[in-house]
Amino acid sequence: MEMLRLATAGSVDDGKSTLIGRLLYDSKSIFEDQLESVERTSRQRGEEYTNLALLTDGLRAEREQGITIDVAYRYFATPRRKFIIADTPGHIQYTRNMVTGASTANVALILVDARKGVLEQSRRHAFLASLLRVPHLVLCVNKMDLVDYDRAIFESIRDEFKDFAAKLDINDLTTVPVSALNGDNVVTRSPNMTWYEGTSLLHYLEDLHIASDRNLIDVRFPVQYVVRPMHNAFHDYRGYAGTVAAGVLKAGDEVMVLPSGLTSTVESVDTFGGSVDEAFPPMSVTVRLTDDLDISRGDMLCRPHNVPAVGQDIEAMVAWMTDQPKLRPGQLLSLKHTTRQVRAKVMDLQYRINVTTLHRHEGVPHLGLNEIGRVRLRTTQPLFFDEYRRNRVTGSFILVDEASGTTAGAGMIIRS
Repeated sequence: MEMLRLATAGSVDDGKSTLIGRLLYDSKSIFEDQLESVERTSRQRGEEYTNLALLTDGLRAEREQGITIDVAYRYFATPRRKFIIADTPGHIQYTRNMVTGASTANVALILVDARKGVLEQSRRHAFLASLLRVPHLVLCVNKMDLVDYDRAIFESIRDEFKDFAAKLDINDLTTVPVSALNGDNVVTRSPNMTWYEGTSLLHYLEDLHIASDRNLIDVRFPVQYVVRPMHNAFHDYRGYAGTVAAGVLKAGDEVMVLPSGLTSTVESVDTFGGSVDEAFPPMSVTVRLTDDLDISRGDMLCRPHNVPAVGQDIEAMVAWMTDQPKLRPGQLLSLKHTTRQVRAKVMDLQYRINVTTLHRHEGVPHLGLNEIGRVRLRTTQPLFFDEYRRNRVTGSFILVDEASGTTAGAGMIIRS
């Protein structure tokens, strides 16, 4: 069964957690004791209805404040598809959490309160979804029940958002009017909005075609681990384990090993359950070659005539995720890219981008918490990478502060 990853985003109190709670509740994906706990907490808070947002707002601070702080992951399934939902915070000071939640998403749901319209935070999250190359964007105009299901209000918000989205690199935008509280157009079509001709949100998510979003052309296989069993029965076995980042691998394919440049042929593609005919993203497999080559963690298998960029100088958009230290030119950081870890020096901070107005501020001395800018880096060893727009796996990296060991930033490669 195919897996779909989706991230929610939007301004504070637009109903993201309630929408996810409604999806879970109406699709019968929660247990009775979970529902009883939510009903009990709702009564304790003096609410007249069952607050489904409590299904995702698991932290005590979130429940006390009625907001989402951390990224909450929820899993559910229908007969047609499995889902992983990342409920991301709406507050500007948690922009880094939005980056984390959307970085692996197939779909971003951006909620807008029908009473408030498109706000700065709505534009900010649309830009972040575009920057993170989320393939599909869904604008959910929520709380339609509070504006009497007015079609004109919905269309006004839809048109304003489309005008802003036209400035961004967004390929697929869908708009759905919903009421998360009442369940209108969430799992089933709403009789209150007969003027809406589209499908319900869940129907859209179940039927969305995502297979073509994967890069099946450029073979990229970062080696994570060399498999050499010690058991006598398998003493001749030598394989290279990892996750397919792009392309299709199958027995008989000619491959090149980076950085050595040596070539060989795939003998078999193995999994825990045995050999498979072919492997594609995001399968985890062990690749065996016909030749005994010197390959180790951090190396990459690719096609001889379709190789990634190889270099030590890269330019990237970096989202900075810590208050201390700030990102500054001359700074040394640890850089993790696929299965390769190197040291990197910040050579230049070209500009910081205002994620609301899209204005570029040049000449800034540093990047602080939740800020995004274009940075030039030089690494101690070559990386094997693609532009982020072509491959989200080989085009991304994280920066780690060497003093504290914390994740300091996330980068999306623009070019070498």
